[in-house]
Amino acid sequence: MNVRRGDTVMVIAGKDRGKRGTVERVEKTKRGLGVVVPGLNMAKRHMRPRTRTQQAGILDLPVPIHVSNVQVVCPRCDKPTRIAHQVLEGGRRQRVCKHCGEQIEVTS
Repeated sequence: MNVRRGDTVMVIAGKDRGKRGTVERVEKTKRGLGVVVPGLNMAKRHMRPRTRTQQAGILDLPVPIHVSNVQVVCPRCDKPTRIAHQVLEGGRRQRVCKHCGEQIEVTS
């Protein structure tokens, strides 16, 4: 998979185009894979109290952005990039930046 939890991504399409954030989680949606980035792609949800202590109201929650609408930002060259996969010794695959060739590590 090209996008993982902890990656810095840039939104390349939609209402938040050009903004950056860190992936909180990757989840499966009806339309494929989506990534949740805190503070981006916010939607209002009307919540009813589930317990006596929980407050009801309208909450702003981040909703998933389709994985095709984000690009991983390379930590070395600081550019949004496509991801290549390089096979290491022992058959392990490593994600690599297409611009500078640097290996992309997840910092979480």
